[in-house]
Amino acid sequence: MDKKLLLFDVDGTLTPSRGVASSEMCDILKSLYNDENLVIGFVGGSNLPKQHEQLGDCMNYFNYWFPENGLVAYKNGVEFFTSDLMSFFTEDSLKELINFSLHYMADLDIPVKRGTFFEYRTGLINICPVGRDCSQKEREDFFKFDCEHKVRENMIVELRKKFPDLDLHYSIGGQISFDVFPKGWDKTFCLNHFDLGEFSEVHFFGDKTELGGNDYEIFCDSRVVGHSVKSPQDTIDILKLEFLK
Repeated sequence: MDKKLLLFDVDGTLTPSRGVASSEMCDILKSLYNDENLVIGFVGGSNLPKQHEQLGDCMNYFNYWFPENGLVAYKNGVEFFTSDLMSFFTEDSLKELINFSLHYMADLDIPVKRGTFFEYRTGLINICPVGRDCSQKEREDFFKFDCEHKVRENMIVELRKKFPDLDLHYSIGGQISFDVFPKGWDKTFCLNHFDLGEFSEVHFFGDKTELGGNDYEIFCDSRVVGHSVKSPQDTIDILKLEFLK
């Protein structure tokens, strides 16, 4: 019962948005990993290759990896669990969702459109109105545009209207996209992989902790001590203050 579990969002929490972890962050994570009273893991909506691009060698300093909200799970680098969206969707319902989304995005009047608007992952669907092939500057420009015009929020409203019978959750994360997945398949799903009674405390660090953000559910979970951060530096500062005294 002396052990504590620390879970981290990746994008915006451990790394800049779609950026890579700093050497300082890696040093902090290494110190946490070497503390025998701590167990640490990361949980994000992206797949493992994208998370590896951002975390690099820092991944060696995590006991657990949870890509796609924990619908894929690794312990000490070895996969021990995987699920799949097709256990929830029928092919017809999935095609209807895809077709509606593509038609909706085709009619959007936004500054630029690039490629990869729809990405099917193991545990979720990622929808990106500007296209995931956009450049870093286009990503940042779209984020500013979206903050003003609520492109993603408005699309989610329309999806809820169109598919009221599908028990889906819509979660905005990062700067350019949002995730769609069955209710209950948010980041709290990763908690199912633990016997939480083994830990004296469970902590989560995330930057999208507001209602509608993809860290909201786990941040507010009664079993979890939530830490809302605005940048990787915020994460480092809290860790130094509370866990690396």
